[in-house]
Amino acid sequence: MSQIESLFVTRLYRAQLSELGNPVDTSELETSCWAIADDDEAGQAWCEQNDYAGYTSYASLTDLEWRFPIFADLVKVLDKHVAAFVADLDFDLDGKEITLDSMWINILPEGGIHTSHIHPHSVISGTTYVTMPKGASAIKFEDPRSAMMMAAPIRKSDARPELRPFTYVAPKAGDILLWESWLRHEVPMNMIEEERISVSFNYGWG
Repeated sequence: MSQIESLFVTRLYRAQLSELGNPVDTSELETSCWAIADDDEAGQAWCEQNDYAGYTSYASLTDLEWRFPIFADLVKVLDKHVAAFVADLDFDLDGKEITLDSMWINILPEGGIHTSHIHPHSVISGTTYVTMPKGASAIKFEDPRSAMMMAAPIRKSDARPELRPFTYVAPKAGDILLWESWLRHEVPMNMIEEERISVSFNYGWG
């Protein structure tokens, strides 16, 4: 009897931040994001020089958890979620640990985008969502096999979710998403007037 099975799987972890660890005060987190964005002249200059709409601390600040206690609280919770995801992935860590190596703020205004990219120097990447106004941009994940499709026809518009070339995930405020860092992703243009605020991070091995 013939059978068809899935051979390789791309895992995406999605949860409410509050499901693990001590609760994180999201209103304090939002206030802290705005305060840092207002004070971070180096980050503002980088965004202006690189035509980056909105604000990111990615190129300017590497010590958020030391600047505001709320980020230290956040890291403790992120560690628990990442540990759960790592267990699901069946990694053989060879006695080493998966630990946080970077974290940054993103404030995406109307018209702002995060173009398609991967995180090549880490193992697990993710984002927790501080504010997600109604209609704010979803995150878009790309099938990692896309570059190898060659002469394959396109998928039907109603193809099963696991067979589609792109997957859009619309998180809510308080959600956390985790994925392996090689998974290409982007945030399409934010089409609403309100800012979309998130905190992204990378975890490395060793």
